[in-house]
Formats: sequence, structure tokens, C-alpha cells
Amino acid sequence: MLLSHTGSGPFDEETIHQPTFGTLLRRMRDDRGITRDRLAKAANVSASYITHLEHGQRGRPTHSVVEALIGCLHDVRPVTNAERRHLFDLAGLEGTAWPSVENLRATLSSGSVDTLYRHEPWPAAYLDTRSNVLRCNDSYERTFTGILDNGSVLRWVFLDPRSKQVLAQWQHEAELTVSLVHGFMGRSEHPEWWADTLEELSDCREFQKIWNSCEAGYGRDPAWMALRHPDSGETYHLDLRVFQHDSVDYRDQILFIAGFGTTTDPRQP
Repeated sequence: MLLSHTGSGPFDEETIHQPTFGTLLRRMRDDRGITRDRLAKAANVSASYITHLEHGQRGRPTHSVVEALIGCLHDVRPVTNAERRHLFDLAGLEGTAWPSVENLRATLSSGSVDTLYRHEPWPAAYLDTRSNVLRCNDSYERTFTGILDNGSVLRWVFLDPRSKQVLAQWQHEAELTVSLVHGFMGRSEHPEWWADTLEELSDCREFQKIWNSCEAGYGRDPAWMALRHPDSGETYHLDLRVFQHDSVDYRDQILFIAGFGTTTDPRQP
């Protein structure tokens, strides 16, 4: 039987308990010998608030409160990246509000980067959910001519005329890209993270029109993307898939984009 534990008493060792923010916080506090009063003072809240959190009797804490709680715990004994991520996940919050492209790029392991090159000759890339290109293989750069000059799929689609040469169904791909951004913004605790990108594109009439008319999207359906070959100009269809790339440091902010073959007929499985 799977149960949530409120933290009001000892665990029954014969019962599997569902982890909660309160039970994890209590365990980490007890392991470090920290009193509720000390934890409360560090977070500028009352000791009774900490009690309510540990017993699951309050709604989710704010980002700043969780940061302060982690800081107090870390002062006594280092909080690992996995513990930090778990606390924020259980609180229903993002662990880092404003990761830069450099922060996200740095979190890609050598194994993740190797995956890009093992995926040759098909294009593959890691993007953040603002559509910035973090890393890509050579095939991705050749397929989407000029994309690294722009650094972002959104900027490339709307500000670089080469995108209309590459994307045989430019309007469809532009709408799909914008709808995916709408979806990611809706899931984020910090939609302000997209502000600079949206400001940069605000003077583009095509972007304005699509942005104001698009609904949120959550994936490619169908997966096929119609492209023109950079040398021959011949149209072909690439099976392009979007996956969430998990990271201990950054939750739901990195995507893995990968091609899995081509066909002349997009209806072909």
C-alpha cells in the first residue's frame, strides 16, 4: 500500500510511503540536528510554519523560502544537487529561476555531447525551452543552414531569410515553434525567462501575427518536417522528434531534438 506520510509520527516500516516535501525536509533537518526554530529564523518564517510544512498542512512554499531552507541545511552539511532538485520538485517549483544559456550548456555531460555525434548522419541538438541552441552535431548545422549564426530557432525562423529556403512548409513550422514556446511558458514558474527573446522579436510582423493567434502546443504531430536540401534544393521529409532532457540542476528546461530518417512520402511509417 502506497501512502503519503504527514510527518506527524514515526514511519511504519511495513508501509511504503510516498515522498512529500514535508517528509524530506524533516528528514534532512533531523539528519543535521537542526531545530525548527533555527530553520524558521533562516527562512524568516515562524517555527509553526515549518511544523505545518513538515506535516503537509500548508500549500507549497515560495521559491525564496525553499532557497533559504536549503541554505540553512547546507550550512550544517552540504545539500547535494539531487537533494536540492528533489526538494524543489516536491514543492512543485523550479530549482533555478533564471539559468543562462551558458549555465544550461555547462550542465550537459560529456556523455550527452557524445550522443550528438553518435547520432550522425542524422541531425541532433540540445535546445533550451526558449529555443536557444546549446549544442548540436554537424548534420544539424548543415541541415538548418545559418541556425548557429542566430543561436536560436526562433530568431532563425523569423529573422533569417535562409529559414524560408530550408523549411519547405515555413508557415507550419513557424506556427509549431511558437506554439511549443507558448506551452513551455505555461508550464514554467518563471515566464519572465522568455522576456528578452520576445522583446527581440517584437518588431517582426510575422512573429507578432503568429504569436497572437497561436495556441499552446506540446510536441510534433505528425513528426515529419518538410525540408529542402541545402545543395540540390530537393524537398524531403525528416522524421524529427522532441524529447525532454532531464538534468539534476535544471528541471524541464533542456530538450533533445533528433532526426530518425528521411522519406519522400511523409505518410510512410
